[in-house]
Amino acid sequence: MAGRKKKAVTEGFSSFEPYKEKKSEEYMSTGQREHFRNILSAWKKELMEEVDRTVHHMQDDAANFPDPNDRASQESEFALELRTRDRERKLIKKIDEALEQLNAGDYGYCESCGVEIGIRRLEARPTATQCIDCKTLDEIREKQMRG
Repeated sequence: MAGRKKKAVTEGFSSFEPYKEKKSEEYMSTGQREHFRNILSAWKKELMEEVDRTVHHMQDDAANFPDPNDRASQESEFALELRTRDRERKLIKKIDEALEQLNAGDYGYCESCGVEIGIRRLEARPTATQCIDCKTLDEIREKQMRG
């Protein structure tokens, strides 16, 4: 069951054909924007379907077990599913933000320094908002503040 949940989170953008750049094609061309719009939309659709499945599963499987251990096990399972759905809900919000950036023409550029994030990085993480250098610096700063 846990494997199914993980698959739903990543499957939306792992089952696409990598973008084949054309010679002298500008960054975030119409074709590239459409490529990422398709990836993000498919990913969001899969996450939404998983949310629906969870709701139906919880409604169908909800039972009032007389045995406290059975009831506790069910509550624990439901709590785990709800935490997973909450992470997916946050991911859906990031996908929506990425789609808004696409529509505004800002998608694919680092929010910190403005450079191109890069096609391959965006294919690996379509909701990325920073180039690899800025993201690495943020992680180093975060680690230093914790340590």
